[in-house]
Amino acid sequence: MKEGYVIRDQDRPHFLTCTIIEWIDIFTRKIYRDTIVECFEFCIKNKGMILYGYVIMSNHLHFIVQSRDGKLSDLIRDFKKFTAKQILEKIQTEPESRKDWILERLAKATETHSRNKNFQVWQYGNHSEEIFSLKFLWDKLNYIHLNPVRAGIVSKANHYIYSSATNYSNGTGIINSIEIAENPVINVNRSSEFWKYNHYDEE
Repeated sequence: MKEGYVIRDQDRPHFLTCTIIEWIDIFTRKIYRDTIVECFEFCIKNKGMILYGYVIMSNHLHFIVQSRDGKLSDLIRDFKKFTAKQILEKIQTEPESRKDWILERLAKATETHSRNKNFQVWQYGNHSEEIFSLKFLWDKLNYIHLNPVRAGIVSKANHYIYSSATNYSNGTGIINSIEIAENPVINVNRSSEFWKYNHYDEE
């Protein structure tokens, strides 16, 4: 893991990226996206996670998170470990047309690392960036929420269910316990502002 990505201040919120090994499109299946949602909810309720925003893309997650206990590294480690276990279990037990190919890739990934004996789901490292100001927090929230728009999946950020965009625009989402960040002055004319994509199209 690069020096700049080390979580130094365990109390502060951080922007994190978790990526599936070899960029395999695991999260094109709803069952795996729901696994991430369930784990977020569990960690918020039981592990002191404060989640400011997130998006689940086809092969990676972006999220802004803080630890109430000042143990962010431990929290992220446990999150990745548990989600990897759950994803593997579902690949092996639920209907999955790509099962053999995915398991082969996850097994091959362990050949260059000694930590995982059988399968590796997540790439090592989280590309963590410390949130040092409200402006930087909103820069990252805009980046997170506009990911599906940039990818051409939706035309408006809050049309994408598996992100916190609807929490910020409509006050509700599939994870209702999002910690809503303080709202700064928004310039809706900037193409990078999530609020440009705030409202649903008129029917």
